[in-house]
Amino acid sequence: MNEIVNLRRARKRRARAEMERAAEASRAAHGRTKAARTREDARRALDDANLEGHRLDEPGNKP
Repeated sequence: MNEIVNLRRARKRRARAEMERAAEASRAAHGRTKAARTREDARRALDDANLEGHRLDEPGNKP
């Protein structure tokens, strides 16, 4: 004979496994170290400053 299975526990176990898979995918997509975030923010600020420095006219002045 087969083992008796508590369906409530089986559903909870399956839900936990699904949530863990979703969390793993989220960590892979969004998880970055503080150093990586800081480096990205600094690079973005430098790029913005460089782009702003190449502006030909003042913002708000339309010809």
